[in-house]
Amino acid sequence: MLRDALALAGLPLVAALVLPTAFAGGGTRRWFGGRAESQRAEAQAAKDAAAEAFYELDTAQRDLRISIETITAVDDSPGARRAVADFEALGRRIDEVSHRYISAVDAHDLDRDDLEASAAARARTELTAAKDELVRVKRDLDRFAEGLGPLIGKAETQLARLAPAVERARQSLLAASDALDATRNAGLKADGLAARLAALGPELTKLNQGAGRHGVPQTLERAERVTREAEAVRAEAERLPERAAEISTRLVSLRTRAQALTTRAEQVEPVLSELRRRFTVACWQDLQHVPDQAAENVRQAERKLAEAQAARDEQRWPDATALLSTVRALLNATDDAMSAAGDRLRQLNAVQKDPQQEIERTRFAIRDAQRLAMAGRNTPDPRHARPLDDSVARLERAVATLEGRHPDYWHFLTETEAVRRTVAGVVTRIREERGAGH
Repeated sequence: MLRDALALAGLPLVAALVLPTAFAGGGTRRWFGGRAESQRAEAQAAKDAAAEAFYELDTAQRDLRISIETITAVDDSPGARRAVADFEALGRRIDEVSHRYISAVDAHDLDRDDLEASAAARARTELTAAKDELVRVKRDLDRFAEGLGPLIGKAETQLARLAPAVERARQSLLAASDALDATRNAGLKADGLAARLAALGPELTKLNQGAGRHGVPQTLERAERVTREAEAVRAEAERLPERAAEISTRLVSLRTRAQALTTRAEQVEPVLSELRRRFTVACWQDLQHVPDQAAENVRQAERKLAEAQAARDEQRWPDATALLSTVRALLNATDDAMSAAGDRLRQLNAVQKDPQQEIERTRFAIRDAQRLAMAGRNTPDPRHARPLDDSVARLERAVATLEGRHPDYWHFLTETEAVRRTVAGVVTRIREERGAGH
């Protein structure tokens, strides 16, 4: 019957034998009719589409894993840990849909010669569903990747800082070592600086071992710390000759000052004698200890100067600096004490000659404060009026002490000074309260 059908079609037998092969695309598949082949083609198209979706998802997952690894290498914040957990959850979803896709592919042999139309249709349906799942997960993965932008940016910034930071640390250590060598060549010991520099050796070893072993954040922090400490060593080493010269200069200066104060201390006793001769005991009794205290302070200063000289000779720079500071404090205290005696005599001379000037100065301060307290008011605030009224009474009492045969001028001066301090405090409070009100 096949021969009769071919004869009716006007085709020779040889040509008819070739045709099925040609229509099958060069294979050995047999021809089962248009509907079956159409279903096969649609199933194959679905398979190809699913394969493309699978490839795109796999590629996106691989690329994103690199980003996640970058983040975890740099960032241990809660946000970073949450991103890692979310990526792992997405990975489990990807494994599930990938498994379903592979199962669908394995379940249907679209190259079978006897593939039925129903089987091809079923394959197309399952492969299309697998493709749709792959696309949905890919979409979720893309959205997740978009949300990683800030974390990735932060991680990449730190990674970009890593190599320069480590190199700066190495260069700083080298510069510190060179500065230390130069200082030693100048004949100065720098044992403390050398010990500080040696302590950075293990840190350099860890830097050389790399961030892969010690972590990016830790390596960055270590590099910055090494740079900072090495720079400090370098700066101190470079300044050491200048520091040594400064200490030598201060030794000479303070020794000269101590000698001058010894001479000056001899002038305090005549001042005290005049105070004792002309004024009451209350005016000078607190100054009686000044000559003895000055002499003791100078003796202590000279002992400390000798210790500082020894520290300078032994190049114990911190000790020398500390001792010189002590000497300076002793000499300042001595200077102030001796100046107090002369200042006392001048003040007492002035108030004995014209006490009215001190009285008017204090009264002016009170009146000025009273005007301020009344500004914009019919009656003053009792909190301000009471201390001002008390100050008026206190001034009058101080003035009264000037009457009599032996006035206590020093008590008078301390009282007027105390009144002015009280009045100044009231003025300050008034201004602060009005400023706050505005």
